Amino acid sequence: MSFRALGYFRIHIGGKAYGRCEPEATLLACSFDTVGCRLADRGEHTAPFSGEPDAGKIADAFLNVIYADRQDAAYFGLSPVEFAGHFSGSSNDSKWVPDGDEAFDDGSFVLQFDVGNHVRLIAFRFGSDHRHDAVTLSDIWILEELFYDTILEWRSAFQAEWRTIPKSPE
Repeated sequence: MSFRALGYFRIHIGGKAYGRCEPEATLLACSFDTVGCRLADRGEHTAPFSGEPDAGKIADAFLNVIYADRQDAAYFGLSPVEFAGHFSGSSNDSKWVPDGDEAFDDGSFVLQFDVGNHVRLIAFRFGSDHRHDAVTLSDIWILEELFYDTILEWRSAFQAEWRTIPKSPE
């Protein structure tokens, strides 16, 4: 049950695709479970900097605080520890992917912020010098209900299909 299925998981945002598109890119348990966690923590993916108009600044700050050897003194008025705490795996974790599997070994990241009755998705690929690749940057705001209904529909359809597929005995 923990393997779920072998395949790939891609997220399409703003006309761009994030994640590897290969038939056997990953076992889908992490992505399936992460979608479940996003649903369970609906409305909790918040951060005081989520309204920053320049999505590239948020992407670069994220990459810098998580991956750089040397960090800035402050990120949107927060210490490096406070800023990184918004991407730490707690219920308000604003980092959706990568989610622990190989589906996003293409260097993709998707950040999710619940802002009022909207969800803001900032997606990008890792570039150089701990900065995002500007060509890959997407920044969209969608109604919260539409976002959560969409990922719930995907999760429900995936689970229903998975249950109907014959399993080999272990």
